[in-house]
Amino acid sequence: MRDSRSLFLELRGLRYHVRHWPGQSDRRIFLLHGWMDVSASFQFMVDAMDAGWDLYAPDWRGFGLTAWGPSDSYAFTDYVADLDQLLEHLQPEAPVNLVGHSLGGNAAAMYAGTRPERVARLVNLEGFGMGRTQPEQAPARLRRFLDELRAPPRLRAYPNFSALADRLQKNNPRLNRARAEFLAEHWGQLSGDGEVHLRSDPAHKMVNATLSRVEEWRAFWQAIEAPVLWVDAADSATPVQLKISPEEMADRRQAYRQLRHVTVQNAGHMLHHDQPEMVAALIEEFLS
Repeated sequence: MRDSRSLFLELRGLRYHVRHWPGQSDRRIFLLHGWMDVSASFQFMVDAMDAGWDLYAPDWRGFGLTAWGPSDSYAFTDYVADLDQLLEHLQPEAPVNLVGHSLGGNAAAMYAGTRPERVARLVNLEGFGMGRTQPEQAPARLRRFLDELRAPPRLRAYPNFSALADRLQKNNPRLNRARAEFLAEHWGQLSGDGEVHLRSDPAHKMVNATLSRVEEWRAFWQAIEAPVLWVDAADSATPVQLKISPEEMADRRQAYRQLRHVTVQNAGHMLHHDQPEMVAALIEEFLS
């Protein structure tokens, strides 16, 4: 297993944790994890990549070893603003290579459309944008947000790390025991009550107060100038959960100027866990 180092930076008033697998500075990649995940989630993929790659993976605000946000909810714009300052700190002089999974892929695409000159290449793993909404849904959405402020969501605790590993394998039957136990040690922490709690702010479970509009996502995608590798998983349940039809998914891909589309077989949404060697090979080929 390739060793990583932990860096701690002050970004936007938060103590930010960044995992670093050192390599050659001219072969640098920034890895952006998904929702309810942590930077260590990329370990299996990193182990399958050439050791020359210089890899940085932040824990998003409110996840892993990064401090929780000061507000009672989280927004995509916060992730993008954090990424902007992270890149200015670690690679201000040249365009960057971004690899993002799910939420991380969406944030990376939003950033690449906002600052196209700062992104050399983008690998989007299962970052499809959000489900389509209609304006008339806005009052009910805001009401739900206000109700959740009164009764904030909570995260389940586990009696030990083994129980958390059990849950991870239940969520993803493709995950073998060794990988489940590794992830459990990074996703959870032993608290003073003797139970294992997730390293995640429960506020991430809050519904967004405002609607996500596909038209705005398309505007970001259309503004991206960098070549994009779109990687999805053959057995992903995410499109169904977001109510995105195959036809609409194809239409979303059309918004990108330069896009290569690859579907990874025998993999679900966590494709970097299910097929890390294949995903690593796709990334290396694309960035080389």
